[in-house]
Amino acid sequence: MTLPSFDALNVGDAIPLLALPPVSRLTLALYCGASGDHNPIHVDTDFAHSAGMPDVIAHGMLSMAWLARVLTDWVPQTAIREYSVRFAAMTQVGERITCSGQVTEKFEAGGERRVRLALSTVNAEGQIKLAGDAVVALA
Repeated sequence: MTLPSFDALNVGDAIPLLALPPVSRLTLALYCGASGDHNPIHVDTDFAHSAGMPDVIAHGMLSMAWLARVLTDWVPQTAIREYSVRFAAMTQVGERITCSGQVTEKFEAGGERRVRLALSTVNAEGQIKLAGDAVVALA
């Protein structure tokens, strides 16, 4: 993977989107097994209803992983210097999530040329599910 050129990027530029298929129960069940997070709110509809939810919800950390994927589809993992998120809303079964990023700052630090990105996951209606920030070192 070739690093994007620092000189070719401008504040406001977007990185390539990651559009995901609708969140499925199978995806949630597989993530439970892979992560070890077997909280019933993610797989048990009756439990979700008893908690006042219309249905099960996606794991926050699964959504965070999708958002990290938008970065690692753009640059190698070794270029990521910082990554953080804020959980804004629950992701429901059936929602189509799109992950995106936009350059908000260009700077130099530690002898590297870096960019700061504003990141987000949103559903088809534009509701923000996660808001994040990342710093990436570029060529």
